[in-house]
Parts: sequence; structure tokens; C-alpha cells
Amino acid sequence: MEHDLILWPATARYELDPAPGGLGFVHDLLSTAPAGKPRQPDLIADQVPAQDWLDAAFAGWAAVSGRTPGSVTLTARDTAALRAFRNALRRQMTLPADGADGRPLLPHLAVTLRPDSSGRVQAEPRGNGWQVVAALALIEIFQAQHDGTWQRLKICRNQRCEGAFYDRSRNNSGVWHNVRVCGNQANLRAYRVRQQSGGTAEERP
Repeated sequence: MEHDLILWPATARYELDPAPGGLGFVHDLLSTAPAGKPRQPDLIADQVPAQDWLDAAFAGWAAVSGRTPGSVTLTARDTAALRAFRNALRRQMTLPADGADGRPLLPHLAVTLRPDSSGRVQAEPRGNGWQVVAALALIEIFQAQHDGTWQRLKICRNQRCEGAFYDRSRNNSGVWHNVRVCGNQANLRAYRVRQQSGGTAEERP
């Protein structure tokens, strides 16, 4: 676990166990957002820290995938577009399974299917700047959807946290990034609301 945390700079600051394999790249992208309590800064709010994050995250992806993502230099426009993509992905993850109104929140992006020397077909991102980063994230999401790990990457339901976490519970029932921290806080707030409203019918004498 300690080795994995070093690979993913954004996830490491929340001291969370990262998603396995290449899905860790998506987890790390989600973890660039301000989350936790106190709130951590947005790692892709500006061009320079965004580039620093990307270089480190690409190195992490290369380490777990055994492949080279190439070099991407983010412009200020790329940084804004990547931040919008990340925010849309986080919103998508918190919607019901059928979506909000049937319209996709995420953009369509191009990929290339390229067989390697052994005949194994691999998907590679196309485009420039932020499009490469976002396409790589979508490739990893697609693969995770097929191997059954995507549904375990979640956003903490505690609105004061909203950290991205990988649910390793046996039945994939987790909704808090940390039950003792966010779960207890949420249950305490719900209890106080019930007390202020006079409690439920079962609770009232």
C-alpha cells in the first residue's frame, strides 16, 4: 500500500488506498479536487501545479501498466478543460444509474486500437493536451467497467468530505471514505435533525 501511495500524488494526500492498476490513474485525477476536512487545495486549479500533478500521475500509470503514456504539456486552456472534465466525471459518479436526464455529462474522445507484437489489442488515447489525459481516463474506466472494478470507485457521500475512495468491502456497500470519520459525522447530523424535528414516529413516546 505504501508503494502505491507514492505512485499517486493526489490520492496520497488523503492517505487512502488507491484503486488497483490503471484505475489508480482515474482515482488520482478525481483526488485532485478539493475534498476532505479541512479541504485540500485543487491540484489542477492552475497550470503549473496541474503540470506537476500530471507528470507524477503519468509516471504512476507507467509504473502500474508497463506502458509509456507519452509527454503532454498543459496550457492554461488545457488546464481549465481538464478541470471541467474531472468535475463532470465526479458529477456523473454521484448520479443515479440512469443519469439525470439521459444526456451524457462526459465528452466524446478519440482513441486508437493498436495490436502489440503478441497480437494483444491495446487502446491508446488520441488528441492533444487535456484530451490525451481525459481519453486515458476513459480507457481505464472502460476496462474497469468490464472487469467489475469501476463500481467500487466512489465519491464519499459526506458532503463535507466528497473524497474519492475505492470500496474494498466484500459486498461493495461502502458510501463513506472512512466509516469512523465521515459515517459517524453524517449519522450524528441526521440524529440532530431528527431531534430538532421532534424525532420519528417510532422515536416519539
